[in-house]
Amino acid sequence: MRAILHFFFYLLYHPFAFTYDLVAATVSLGRWKDWVLSVVPFIEGTQVLEIGHGPGHLQRVLLSRGLIAVGIDESAPMGRLAKKNLKRAFAGNPVQFSSPVQQKNDGKFNLTRGLAQYLPFPGECFDTIVATFPSEYIFEAITLNEAFRVLHPGGRFVILPGASILGRGLMDRMMALIFRITGETPPNIAETLQERSRESFSQANFIVQIHELDIKSSRVFIMLATKPPGD
Repeated sequence: MRAILHFFFYLLYHPFAFTYDLVAATVSLGRWKDWVLSVVPFIEGTQVLEIGHGPGHLQRVLLSRGLIAVGIDESAPMGRLAKKNLKRAFAGNPVQFSSPVQQKNDGKFNLTRGLAQYLPFPGECFDTIVATFPSEYIFEAITLNEAFRVLHPGGRFVILPGASILGRGLMDRMMALIFRITGETPPNIAETLQERSRESFSQANFIVQIHELDIKSSRVFIMLATKPPGD
């Protein structure tokens, strides 16, 4: 099952990136964008890095709020899709783009291709890092150490690792079952997150809180990892 899912997500993020929104909306029964945007209230400061920016929907929201948003993604097709979506979103309402870091980007939007394990940014240049529905790489020690390095003291690493569908309708129950079978939302997700926060995050010197939000007959889990002030 893991191998099948890995191959499926490879296809979804690379050659079939153009289908991402449709697939995400379908499997979440229309809740996907609400889930993603649930991280916005946890973002602090003006300089924000999104790891795994995907189609660029969160980038659009951050930029529309006047924040200095930078996005990084390993997938070149996703980068092209995000750039296209952002150009369309701001075509009639241009905004000023700037970056807190010196990096190679497309000249207008702060999007770059790269890996979370090797962030191409100098130390202490972001107020918040955010990642929505990332894969297992987000919990690797090398990723957490990189996030810690590029955050300002007191900065936040906001992670949305998963969501559970709680509705009692037939489609809700079917999709919730599929999520459990595929392991995308294990039945003990809250306990799993607690265990991870005690291990990998504490080893990276983050202080972690776990929040549960109820959104449209579903529950979203958010990990809020804070870099201690003065580090």
